[in-house]
Amino acid sequence: MESTQMTPEMRSLKERMRTTWMAGDFGVIAKETEGPGREFVSGLGIRPGMRVLDVACGTGNTALPESRLGADVIGVDIASNLIEQAQARAASEGSTAKFEVGDAEDLQFENGSFDAVVTMFGAMFAPRPDVVMSEFKRVCKSGGLIAMANWTPQSFPAQMFKLGSKYVPPPPGLQPPVLWGDEETVKQRFSNGISDLDLERIKVIFHFDMSPPEVVEHFCKYFGPTQVAFSKLDEAGQTALRRDMEELFTSSNIATDGSTEHEMEYLQVKAIKE
Repeated sequence: MESTQMTPEMRSLKERMRTTWMAGDFGVIAKETEGPGREFVSGLGIRPGMRVLDVACGTGNTALPESRLGADVIGVDIASNLIEQAQARAASEGSTAKFEVGDAEDLQFENGSFDAVVTMFGAMFAPRPDVVMSEFKRVCKSGGLIAMANWTPQSFPAQMFKLGSKYVPPPPGLQPPVLWGDEETVKQRFSNGISDLDLERIKVIFHFDMSPPEVVEHFCKYFGPTQVAFSKLDEAGQTALRRDMEELFTSSNIATDGSTEHEMEYLQVKAIKE
């Protein structure tokens, strides 16, 4: 499709994004979303025999539960190391889910190939939301489901992204990923070719058995965007970013036993294609 064509600048940006998500070991961070992933999938009405495309699938936190429900699942992600982890997880539990490297903005599947297209905390980070929306609708069959779980602009992850942008500004012209968690923006993006749209804000708790400063170090070690942000700063910048992260993680901490616990919020999107 013409809309998927990229300028050299966009191609370079997407390669940098791929490198960012491959940095560290996102699989360690993703363990925190395994439970929310199962809960999200449980409410999508996925049935045996359905063909499901899981976009920006990461290590398989939603693709594997979809497969356990009897669906024929293909997961795609731009980060090859995450695909390898998803494949290993599938093999360890005897899942039939398949995983391959793929781009939310350039899905290599025929029109109307899937009964459901699903993404959780993934496709929201693709730089061209209009292309993502076009591709989702293209590969979803008529009457099929497009389901997303996207961090809201008010959520704790959004505060993390905002803090990171203060030290390492994103390229000019890019729309904030958390706009995918704003109801009015989503209504506009789903305004054409959709027969029904259901939006609901969902709250989940993330718990770490470590103090806020230890959680910050955890993210510095394993979370690609944080690791890359620190790599772009000098010593003074790293010290300031670490201080601000510790303040954010501490001020938002709802645990009282020395551990770290944050309430997160995402927008659950369920759209039926015309």
